[in-house]
Amino acid sequence: MASVLNNLSDYNPKNVPDGRKYRFALVVSEWNANITESLFEGAFQTLIKHNVLKENIVRIDVPGSFELVYGASKAQQMDVDAVISIGSVIQGETRHFEFICNAVAHGIKDLNLSGKIPVIFCVLTDDTIVQSEARSGGALGNKGVEAAVAALKMVAIP
Repeated sequence: MASVLNNLSDYNPKNVPDGRKYRFALVVSEWNANITESLFEGAFQTLIKHNVLKENIVRIDVPGSFELVYGASKAQQMDVDAVISIGSVIQGETRHFEFICNAVAHGIKDLNLSGKIPVIFCVLTDDTIVQSEARSGGALGNKGVEAAVAALKMVAIP
């Protein structure tokens, strides 16, 4: 979905399963904390809105986006129904951006293929801080909201 064409926070609540009986782990990168905290809040509040109990939401902090894969792997071993990996990587002057984005995307994909519960990719990979701000509660909505809706839909798959 191209976020410039859609607001990440727009969805039909009627199409989202009730979260009352589910548990979630939110793995949050501390790097670019102003962005990841907004993404966390979007995800957390959306889960609450769909009746997930606060005590059924576990938060795990990791140093950076690269560490999200390990944090999500550990979270998959907990008593939860889905994991949301929350991070923000912003393009810099080196190829570090490419390596981190590729590693995290492939790592989370691998967890989905090998694990027993879904891991939702809520990692912004933007060229600028302005783009990240727009996608973490700004003009283009909040990717955390979208990730929480995806997690609720995934746990309801029979």
